[in-house]
Amino acid sequence: MWLACAIGRPLERFRPEVAGPRPYPLACMLMKDDRPALAQFDEIIDDDEATVTVTLAWNDQAYEGTAVGSPGEFARPRLIGEATLRAVESISGGKLALDLAAVATTDLGASRVAIAQVASKTLPSSLVGSAVIHENDPAKATARAVLDAINRHLAQSL
Repeated sequence: MWLACAIGRPLERFRPEVAGPRPYPLACMLMKDDRPALAQFDEIIDDDEATVTVTLAWNDQAYEGTAVGSPGEFARPRLIGEATLRAVESISGGKLALDLAAVATTDLGASRVAIAQVASKTLPSSLVGSAVIHENDPAKATARAVLDAINRHLAQSL
């Protein structure tokens, strides 16, 4: 848990377990770190296969997911999405079984966007997420799009 406080200033975090006066006591609200964040992305490519490992940070712990497949350029977004979902499943302790239904990048106005569609047998419909591609890095945007798709569902499942 952390306290988010802002009064016309940038968001600041304060740990509630730390004793002492708070700089902004009336403007603080208690919040839970319920969304995993992309911490690291690793990729090993050889002639025959590619291995992608995505590390997510959540509640001061690291969770890894790995996907192995074709080293082709067109297979890379799917591997990134699958590795991200495996890391999310690790966070859930096996409670979630998620499938990457589709992943793509597209132009949206002046921006490039990664889009992910995630399916699960426990959901009545698929989940869709998106993320803007910054600094010409579609890999990170793909992982963030997968997280965008499942964040609300994940928060309810934990």
